[in-house]
Amino acid sequence: MNLVAKNLLVAMMPVVLIGCSSAGKRSGGGGDTDSIADTAVIAAKPAMEVVLPDTAYASAQRVKYSIEVIDTLNSGILESTVDIYASVPGQFTFRGGERRDAAFGGRLDSVPSRFEVDWRFDTEEDYTATSVGTWGGGTGWTGQPLYVEWPDSCMRRFRSAGLVDGDFSGREIMVGSLAAKVYFIDFMTGKPSRPAIDVTNPIKGTISLDPTLNGNLYVGQGVPAHGKMGALVIDLNKGLMTHFFGPDPKAQRGWGAYDSSAIRVGQFLFRPGENGGVYKFLVEPGGLKLHSVLRYTVGGYAPGIEASMSVYANYGYVADNAGNVLCINLNTLNPVWYYKLPDDVDATPVICEEADRNIYVYTGCEVEHGGVAEARFVKLDALTGREVWVNHTPARRAELGEKHFDGGYYATALPGVGDCIDLIFTNVVRNDDDKMNGSFVAYDRATGHTRYSVKLRYYAWSSPVGFIGPDGEMYVVTGDCAGRMYLIRGRDGEIINVQQIGANFESSPVVVGNSLVVGSRGKSIYKITLK
Repeated sequence: MNLVAKNLLVAMMPVVLIGCSSAGKRSGGGGDTDSIADTAVIAAKPAMEVVLPDTAYASAQRVKYSIEVIDTLNSGILESTVDIYASVPGQFTFRGGERRDAAFGGRLDSVPSRFEVDWRFDTEEDYTATSVGTWGGGTGWTGQPLYVEWPDSCMRRFRSAGLVDGDFSGREIMVGSLAAKVYFIDFMTGKPSRPAIDVTNPIKGTISLDPTLNGNLYVGQGVPAHGKMGALVIDLNKGLMTHFFGPDPKAQRGWGAYDSSAIRVGQFLFRPGENGGVYKFLVEPGGLKLHSVLRYTVGGYAPGIEASMSVYANYGYVADNAGNVLCINLNTLNPVWYYKLPDDVDATPVICEEADRNIYVYTGCEVEHGGVAEARFVKLDALTGREVWVNHTPARRAELGEKHFDGGYYATALPGVGDCIDLIFTNVVRNDDDKMNGSFVAYDRATGHTRYSVKLRYYAWSSPVGFIGPDGEMYVVTGDCAGRMYLIRGRDGEIINVQQIGANFESSPVVVGNSLVVGSRGKSIYKITLK
């Protein structure tokens, strides 16, 4: 019996999501729209309820922490650990769901050879001077768009309130912009589906839509351009910002950005912050109620969290700018285990259940600080923190006059599927000879060995995404920070096509059928179809 089976309490239960109704959903493929039945709940297939043990391994003793419980009347125990995102009509958070594994389900009817831009949407631009430069428009890192296929009940509500354009198809792209606004785009036409909402400060990370379709859109600000920054809620049923969580006077770091993409588990929303806290909120209509906060230090230093939290059952996985990877029991916020990488970790941990039925975490670090001569990409046992393997990757920090440019992993990894089930892919910034370059790499999931490394024409922060061809072959698409888009055969790394499209693809794409939507620095957001 494997470790999962030994330690889990398992029960079968159905998922019921309240809010707008959605018994069916529109096709995510080539543009045809099916009708959506109007029912009282979202009916999902039965899902596995998993409760992991309330335990702590010796490694967690290196973490000094405090847990402040604000809502003492609520036990904090998750009502359910079922992955709500697994049955939503679209892609509602960074990399699609709790495991952050980009299981977008891109499908191709034929072998692809090129890209075709279906539409381009331009944001506004804001060049207000801040303490960390000017930001313009478009999208930054991680900046992934969301995609939702609204049920008929939601569409009737939006239309009766005059919240959406009369010609809106019901298939919507939402994206947070460096122009300090959230934009809403009709997936079919590239035209605005509803008015943009001003959130005052630039957004660098990925916004998150509540998977119960209660109308809550969770937004994190990334730069203080027009006042103090924080995290907020937009109520899409009103078209207004209804909740703002600003500076925390008890935070152990002064930088109050929220680049991490919020994640919903049970009745709670979890928001890691760059101020050193992990915040647990009870979800309410149009808002949030703070339940508790985890604040921690390692070696006397309070790190900030830019990577998004990944989740398996009642365990959450965070990585921070001091190289700490931490597993947390989401019921109590107590640390379960701890692992140390040598430098800043901005790549979101990815959770995979593999052929041995065990659960693993993949992530990698940057090369930012002095004395660090390589980036590392690791595979860890998700339940214990045990290191399965580590790949030592040549990379360096480049010195550019008075400034420096960090190497290593900014991208979040992509697990292989189809004929690439034994691989995991990512982008790495190498900076060979102080040049801003990088590679697309494939690692063997069993051993950690590099199967191949493909040199890109420029470095890449954007996370790769995958498509499955007609015979189960996997194709990978990734953008670089010079605006190029690469189409790569996953099995052997052959570059099938490279096309100049945007200005700078720092942001990660969302995949819908045989298309992707991705934003770039500057001001443009693109829908691109594989042909």
